[in-house]
Amino acid sequence: MTVDPRTLSQAERLLWGHGVREPDHIDLEAIASVRGARVVFRRLDGCAARLVRSGDSAVISVAVDSVLGRQRFSLGHELAHWICDSQRSSFKCTGEDIGPQNAEAKSVEADANSFASQLILPNYLVEPWSAGRKLTLDVADALAKDFRASLTASAIKLVKRANTPACVVCHGQQKLRWFQKNSGIPLDFYLRRELHQDTPAFDLVFGAMTGMSRPRKEPADRWFSGPNAYRMTVQTQSVKLPDATVLTLLAFA
Repeated sequence: MTVDPRTLSQAERLLWGHGVREPDHIDLEAIASVRGARVVFRRLDGCAARLVRSGDSAVISVAVDSVLGRQRFSLGHELAHWICDSQRSSFKCTGEDIGPQNAEAKSVEADANSFASQLILPNYLVEPWSAGRKLTLDVADALAKDFRASLTASAIKLVKRANTPACVVCHGQQKLRWFQKNSGIPLDFYLRRELHQDTPAFDLVFGAMTGMSRPRKEPADRWFSGPNAYRMTVQTQSVKLPDATVLTLLAFA
C-alpha cells in the first residue's frame, strides 16, 4: 500500500502511525491505552459515552448496551476529545451529540464526530475497498461488517466518497430526521420533508415491512423538488433501523 502520510487527516495519521494497514488492525482500545486512556464498558445514564481526565491519564466510559458499531463510534468520539480537546476535564456526550450524521456543523462535538468517522472508516482504507463497487445499502452493510462500523456511518462514508450525486436520508413517522448529501447534488434540489406513499421507505416507516428493501429506481421528484426533477430517476434502497427510523440511500441514476 502506497500512502503519503502528509495527505492524511489527523485521525488517519494516528492510525498510520500505529501500523494500521487493514480494517482488522483498527484496535481503538489499544490506541486509547497507548495514549493514556483506559476504556470501560458500563451502564450509563443520560449519555452514550463519557470522558474523565486526570493529568496525563483518562477514563473513557462507553455504554455497554449499545451495539458494536455504536460503541466503536462513541469510543472514537471520546478519543477525539482526549487527543484534541485539552481545555475541559470531562465530556459527557449524549446520543444526539455522537453520530456520523452530525460531523459537518462547526462545533466541538461535530469535530469529534468527524475524527471518529476517520478513525473507524479511514479514507485510505475505504477508497481501495469501495473501488468498483455499487453505491447501495448492501455494499454499505458489507463495509460496516468489514470495518466493524455502523450501517449509518458506512452509508454516509460511501456517499461522501461517491462520484455520482447521492445522499443518505433518515425518516421517522413524524418527519425527516436528518440527511447527508454529497457535492454532486445540485444546490437547487431540496429533499421533500414527507415520504411519498409509493416508496418502500414509506412502507417501512408506516407499515409492517421490516428489514432492507431491494435497490430500485424511482422518479426523482418523489424525493426532491428542483428543476426538471420529474424527468430524472434515482436508485433507492431503504432499511429499518433498530430505533424504528428508516435509512435510505439515494443515488441519481
